[in-house]
Amino acid sequence: MEADDSGFEITQQQGAWVVRMWWPVGPINGGPQRITIEPAEGAPPRETVRGISTTVLRRLDMAAALSLAKQAPEAQRTLDEVAAKINEMGEAAGLALEGDGISERYLALLAATYTAMADMGAPAPVPWLSRLIGRRPETVKDHLKRARRDGFLTTVAGKAGGELTEKARTVLGELAEAGSE
Repeated sequence: MEADDSGFEITQQQGAWVVRMWWPVGPINGGPQRITIEPAEGAPPRETVRGISTTVLRRLDMAAALSLAKQAPEAQRTLDEVAAKINEMGEAAGLALEGDGISERYLALLAATYTAMADMGAPAPVPWLSRLIGRRPETVKDHLKRARRDGFLTTVAGKAGGELTEKARTVLGELAEAGSE
């Protein structure tokens, strides 16, 4: 396993070929973002002259590479950082709900926490979010629907997540400014 400033790679050798799979630094939620296949140093020309075969591609052990990538210190450190930030945002959303009810501040924090969880690849963001803010999952789903309806969160068809809207970013920016004063 090698690391550079922006990511790290897992290397496998398949016959006369070296396969490098690269992930960016951050939580690992899927396969590599880049795969490079090159002849191994000293590989016999007769094994590489005709190029990469489908056999070499079928033998790639993506599951093993993904498992190693998830254990990489670069992935674990940022996973811990992201989880801590998500917990902090979720707690802030819970406090906003208790203090203001279903306000713009609460909906923006809820949407931001939810999108961060989905971007991190959390398999079930709603139950996790419901535990963070101390509400039932059905209630959180209703609040997320309201966040979408009120223009804080876009919809992504068929999967968890969405994008924060400009309205949500404005409210979050105001919260950040108020917090730094």
